[in-house]
Amino acid sequence: MEITPELLLQAYRIGVFPMGERRDDPKLYWLDPRLRAVLPLDGFHLPQRLRRTIRTGHFVVSADTAFADTVRACAEPRPGHPESWINEPIVDLYTELHRRGHAHSVECRVDGRLVGGLYGVSIGAVFFGESMFSRERDASKVALVHLVARLIKGGFRLLDCQFMTEHLRSFGAIEIAREEFRDLLANAIDRTARFQRELGGEDPCAIVQDNTRTS
Repeated sequence: MEITPELLLQAYRIGVFPMGERRDDPKLYWLDPRLRAVLPLDGFHLPQRLRRTIRTGHFVVSADTAFADTVRACAEPRPGHPESWINEPIVDLYTELHRRGHAHSVECRVDGRLVGGLYGVSIGAVFFGESMFSRERDASKVALVHLVARLIKGGFRLLDCQFMTEHLRSFGAIEIAREEFRDLLANAIDRTARFQRELGGEDPCAIVQDNTRTS
C-alpha cells in the first residue's frame, strides 16, 4: 500500500506512525508501540545549566526555516547509531506535510551553520515528535526547550515522543500504555492549537517554567 500524506495524517490520528528499516531501504513499516513515551508539557524538567546556555544566546533558534535540511540531518550517522530509520520516502512524505502546515522543525544555528534541531507532526493539539540531531553540544536540547515553549504558547495538550530514551527521561518524559496514550490522543486531536513559529521575544525558559507543575 502506498503511503500518501492523507493516509499518514489518518494514521497519526489513531496513534500509528511509519518508520524505515534503513536509510537505503525504501520500504516503510507501520508501528503502534505497546508502550508510548510522552513528555508532559506541565512537567518538563529544565536543568539550570541548560537554562544558562539558552540565555547566553550562543544558539540562534528558529522554526520552519530549514525543514528538509533538519530531517536529513536527523538521518545522519551518530555515535552508537550508525544506521537511521529515516529513508527517502520519509523525507518526501514529511516535507509534503510541512508544505501543508502539518509538520514543523526547530533549528539551532551558530554563525549561520545548522548545528542542531528537531522535527515532528502537528494535528489538532497534539505534536508528534519524530527525531532530533545535534552537531554541537546541547544543540538538540536547546531545540527541545524551544519546541516545548512554542507548544505551550500555542495551546498544545500532548507531546508524543514515541519511544523512551534516557535523554528524554531526563527532561521528564514518562512511558504509558498504548490504551492510555489513545485516550490522551482522543482528548487532544480534535482541539485547536497553533504551532508558534515565533515567541515574540519571550524567554522560552520562562514560558516552560511558568507552565511547570509546582508541588
